Amino acid sequence: MNAIFKRELRAYFNAPLGFVLIAVAYFFTNYYFFTYNLYGNTTDFTTLYSMLFSVVLFLVPVLTMRLLSEEKRAKTDQLLLTAPVSRAGIVLGKYFAAVVVYLLAISGTLVDAVITAFVAPVDWPSVIGNFLGIALLGLALIAVCLFLSSLTESQVIAAVMGFAVSLFLVLVDAISYVVTGQFWQTLFSYLSFNARYQPFTLGVVDLPSAMFFLSVSALFLVFSILTLERRRWMG
Repeated sequence: MNAIFKRELRAYFNAPLGFVLIAVAYFFTNYYFFTYNLYGNTTDFTTLYSMLFSVVLFLVPVLTMRLLSEEKRAKTDQLLLTAPVSRAGIVLGKYFAAVVVYLLAISGTLVDAVITAFVAPVDWPSVIGNFLGIALLGLALIAVCLFLSSLTESQVIAAVMGFAVSLFLVLVDAISYVVTGQFWQTLFSYLSFNARYQPFTLGVVDLPSAMFFLSVSALFLVFSILTLERRRWMG
């Protein structure tokens, strides 16, 4: 797994993708920081983290689109599958490489908080709670989009599927209000990433929501491992 992790992490920064994603994340982070904190003269980072929810939904598919689809397109997947590394090691190596790049991308929020702390008191428990929430959100989305990347050899299709899932996650709150039947309303409300994320924006470390994001991550990592296992036996 360690070799796969190092290989994927290098791949992000040997090409412009890693730098571009981090730059885009920093741009939006600092745009919201300027608009809501500096211009609004406040040290409350709640709005900044709330606005980053939508940004993350669209950045993650680009971050993950090449992870497994590129191996399939370049016909290196069979070589990878016959290497002395488990399917779980392949998936986890690629997953953690994407997670590192993602955490670097969202670290701009902590930089802004540190800068603010030099001139005014900052509610650090709230900042840490918010950062934990957006980190957990990213962990879950990366796992979902990694699985989608394992289903196709086209990076474009993998990205589009990731965007579609992201759009569904945005709209799922509205769906819960229009469907009939208590079961469906409860189900869509339970699946809402937005609803799970909101407590963290208030600085509350909501354990059920944290477990939800971690469970989603684990579930889709298992799906990715099973997809690779199936590909191995199909040749």
